[in-house]
Amino acid sequence: MLEVAVKMGFHHFIIDIREEFGDFVIDNFVDEYIAGRTPNPCVLCNTHIKWRALLKRADAMDCAFIATGHYAQLSEIKDRRFVKKAVDESKDQSYVLWGLDQECLKRTLFPLGPYRKSEIRQLARYWGYAALSNKPESYEICFVPDNDYRGFLKRRKPGLEAQVAGGIFLDLNGQVIGRHEGYPFYTIGQRRGLGQAFGEPMYVAEIKPESNVVVLGPIEGLIRSAMKVYQVNAMKYPEIPVDAELVTKVRYGDTGTLSQVYPENNNMVNVKFYAGVKGVAPGQSAVFFEGDDLVGGGIIYSSLA
Repeated sequence: MLEVAVKMGFHHFIIDIREEFGDFVIDNFVDEYIAGRTPNPCVLCNTHIKWRALLKRADAMDCAFIATGHYAQLSEIKDRRFVKKAVDESKDQSYVLWGLDQECLKRTLFPLGPYRKSEIRQLARYWGYAALSNKPESYEICFVPDNDYRGFLKRRKPGLEAQVAGGIFLDLNGQVIGRHEGYPFYTIGQRRGLGQAFGEPMYVAEIKPESNVVVLGPIEGLIRSAMKVYQVNAMKYPEIPVDAELVTKVRYGDTGTLSQVYPENNNMVNVKFYAGVKGVAPGQSAVFFEGDDLVGGGIIYSSLA
């Protein structure tokens, strides 16, 4: 980036946001796994670091806007800003932006949203940034570069491994079928790395942290018909519409499922899927779309078979 700044003639600053990153992202990542949930650190990083913390620095520099490299677009209705999917839907990042509030959105620019990723690479080559245009994409968690989140938890929480060792695997009927290394080291939908064979493919269907139990079942055991979502942020409208029919995504890369969404209170909404959804994981984000428009989102609290 420094090379680009020098060539293009604009100021380049490096700012230190390690304290906020530790508080909002890393600590939450660890706490969520300890609570038996599966966190989504990218959502918290976008909400608290790439926007709120960055906007504080922007204010100190008297900057009116921030521009990011996210593949997403902005639109407006009745003086409310909301995120729209990017033109290049294969690279769309709207799912991880549901936590942004109106103050953040009104000061945001998404210059890449109207372009396809291939067009951006071509532009980089045209302007003489060949190395940048060929930079490979990374899908790992930035603070877990070896993609070993189990090892990361053990390093952050000394003694955790011994504390949770000796947990049991149950099948969907409540029968003991094995032992495991500790509930924080498993995620909903996981098949590999269970440590033993069961005679048929088995998946993590439920995690019970209070009893150190991990429930396993065939892939059909992952199907859920409904869920509760909390810490909801409404974006396109002041509130999530009552009895709205919206497409709900339960993970990044999910194509989405048509659902009925109805508020329970200001913090919680209920979601009923019109078709069963696999791998609904508490702690992950549920994001609601109306066509290409991001209506809102929240954190998955619980689910129903």
